[in-house]
Amino acid sequence: MTVLIIEDEIMAQSNLMRMLGQYCADLTIVGTATSVSSAVEWLQDPSHKADILFMDVELADGVCFEIFRKVNVDAHVIMTTAYDTYAIKAFEAGSVDYLLKPIAPEALLRAVSRCRTRSEKPDLNAVMNTLAEPKRYRERLVVKFNDRIVPVPTAEIAYICSEEKCNYVVTSAGCRYILDASLDVVAEVLDPDKFFKISRGCIIASKGIKSIVKQGGRFRIIPFVDSPVELTVSRSRVDDFMAWLER
Repeated sequence: MTVLIIEDEIMAQSNLMRMLGQYCADLTIVGTATSVSSAVEWLQDPSHKADILFMDVELADGVCFEIFRKVNVDAHVIMTTAYDTYAIKAFEAGSVDYLLKPIAPEALLRAVSRCRTRSEKPDLNAVMNTLAEPKRYRERLVVKFNDRIVPVPTAEIAYICSEEKCNYVVTSAGCRYILDASLDVVAEVLDPDKFFKISRGCIIASKGIKSIVKQGGRFRIIPFVDSPVELTVSRSRVDDFMAWLER
């Protein structure tokens, strides 16, 4: 079987190649990619063929979901991620398996074994629909508070924002917690009827909005819970945001 590795961290890419050579010597690595765009370019080339894709969740230019939306993937997909959160559950559907970094040998063998024993081609359309529109959304986020790990129900979240290179979950009670996962990953697993990603640095809950101030062609959100950073809707997201409010 042939393998394409889609991973933007060179060290992680090298470690995976080493482990495949050690534990799955019969697999042949036929290519590597470090971004959504380079992966799409590789997969669109009719001369390229891979039976298994090892796909990192967060890539240099976006999240891996975009690959499925841009190109038809006819292969077994094994996703890799550093986050042991409910986001992982969204990936384990149909032909999709997942590995946690650092990858354990037994997990790698399990995933490859699944690919070997499947006699039929994976239904990638079903996989894509599952990834893009998960039927079950996360009921809580796992966050950090000092030396503790705290599960925060999504029903209690007012907004999630980036501040000084850190991501924070802010609850309706005004509690602030550090969130390890990126906002792109979190946005994929939150109920889109209740949460909206207004910009690269903020996800707002409908129940967290007190009022909205129009400033030129942009909207500034006044939340019920004070924010140290301004919560502004990106110009490109204004129309979608208004449609979301009116649901």
